[in-house]
Amino acid sequence: MDIGFIGLGNMGRAIAARLLGAGHRLRVWNRSPQSLEPLLAAGAEAAGSAREACAAEVVFSILSDDSAVREVLLPGAPGNVHVNMATISPQLSDELAARFGAAGCGYIAAPVLGRPEVAAAGQLNILAAGAAAELDRVQGLFDVIGQKTWRFGERPAQTNVVKLAMNFMLAAAIESMGEAAALASGYAIEPARLFELVSQTFFPGAVYQGYGRVIAESRFEPAGFRARLGLKDVRLALAAAEAVHAPLPFASLMRDSLLEGLARGEGEREFGAVLGRAPLRRAGR
Repeated sequence: MDIGFIGLGNMGRAIAARLLGAGHRLRVWNRSPQSLEPLLAAGAEAAGSAREACAAEVVFSILSDDSAVREVLLPGAPGNVHVNMATISPQLSDELAARFGAAGCGYIAAPVLGRPEVAAAGQLNILAAGAAAELDRVQGLFDVIGQKTWRFGERPAQTNVVKLAMNFMLAAAIESMGEAAALASGYAIEPARLFELVSQTFFPGAVYQGYGRVIAESRFEPAGFRARLGLKDVRLALAAAEAVHAPLPFASLMRDSLLEGLARGEGEREFGAVLGRAPLRRAGR
C-alpha cells in the first residue's frame, strides 16, 4: 500500500518502521529533516512537503499538539484516508473531520496507548473512531502496529476523548503514587519497597510497576514522554471536561504540579518522574 507518514518523533518513527517493515511503500515527512534518516536508510522515501505526503492512498500523522496539527495537516486527494494518531482536542478533531470530509477524504482519529518501545514491538493498543468502511480499509495496517484496535464509534472526536480520559487516569495514578511515597518516606520506608508491594498486590500491571520504578529512582532521563506534553494532555482533559460541565479536581492539581515542574526547567524530562516526584518535593523529600 502507498502510505504517507507525517511526524517522526520517537513514537512516529517506531510506528513508521513497523509499516515499512511490513512491505508498504512509505513516503515520510517531518518538520525536522534529520529524523528521517533511519527510515530513509531502511528504504522509505522522503516526501518533499507535507502536501506530497498527504497525496498517498493512506496517510498517517502523529504530531505533538493542536497547534502543530493545524499548521501541517491538509486533505489529500479525494478518496484517500487520513489516520491522525495525535492526542488532540475533541474540538479540533470535529473540525478536521468536517474539513477532510468536505474535500472527499476519509478521516480517522486513532491515538494509541503505549510507549515507543511498545510501538516498535507492534504491541500498541489503538483507539480508533471514524466511518466503519474507512476503519475496515486500514484495519490491516493497524494490525501491523498494534495488538488490538478498540473502536469507539463513527465520530472521530469520541476516541480523542477516550485518550484524554485514559491519560487523565494515568496521571492520577502517578500523582497518588507520589503522595503515597511522600507519606511512606516520612517513616523511613523506601518508596521502591512500597511500590514493589503495590505492584504485586493491589495494583499489578505496567502502570504501577513501571512508574513506581521511575518515581522511586527519580528517573528523569531518558524521557519516554516529556513533561510538557503531559501538561498539554492534562490541559486538554480539563478543557474537554469544562465543555460538558464535568469537574475534574484531580486534573487541576496535576496541572499545577506539572506547571511547577516546567517552572523548574523540567519540561523536557520524563513526565512520570516530574509529576510523581512533586509530592515528595512538597514534603521536603
